[in-house]
Amino acid sequence: MAERMVGKQAPRFEMKAVLPNGDFGTVSLEENMRNGKWTVLFFYPLDFTFVCPTEITAISDRYDEFADLDAAVIGVSTDSVYSHKAWINMPRTENGLGEIKYPLAADTNHQVSRDYGVLIEEEGIALRGLFIIDPEGELKYAVVHHNNIGRDVDEVLRVLQALQTGGLCPANWKPGQKTLEV
Repeated sequence: MAERMVGKQAPRFEMKAVLPNGDFGTVSLEENMRNGKWTVLFFYPLDFTFVCPTEITAISDRYDEFADLDAAVIGVSTDSVYSHKAWINMPRTENGLGEIKYPLAADTNHQVSRDYGVLIEEEGIALRGLFIIDPEGELKYAVVHHNNIGRDVDEVLRVLQALQTGGLCPANWKPGQKTLEV
């Protein structure tokens, strides 16, 4: 049976990544926590696919909104940093990513995908999982869905802002609206 993760400390990770400047480096939850950042960690199945570049570029195009909310975004697949870099070096017009504004991490040993419960073991790829972790390392939000469906960046930003209110946000709450009084 699956174990609950939301409301608990998020699994710690450190992974090799292609950084926004194109260099190879590492990303870690601990670094984001030290910097007082929220972490938006999202998994996608594979580089050089069809749905993945639409959401990776959509998040990149709105990266400044995440940065304004003190959130670090990290994209993750089980592909290597070399595959990530080759995909970033391809123009968007050719189903590549072009320049993106956040790191793409390589979970080549599948441990982080496994820790977050998104690994399809028999295929060695991740489901589309998205996790929002607060600056203290608590996992506040988790959503996992089928790989055929891309995520909605507006909804990710809405949930991040709702979590940051610290209040009770009713159904269909939008940033700027009041939270519920207790």
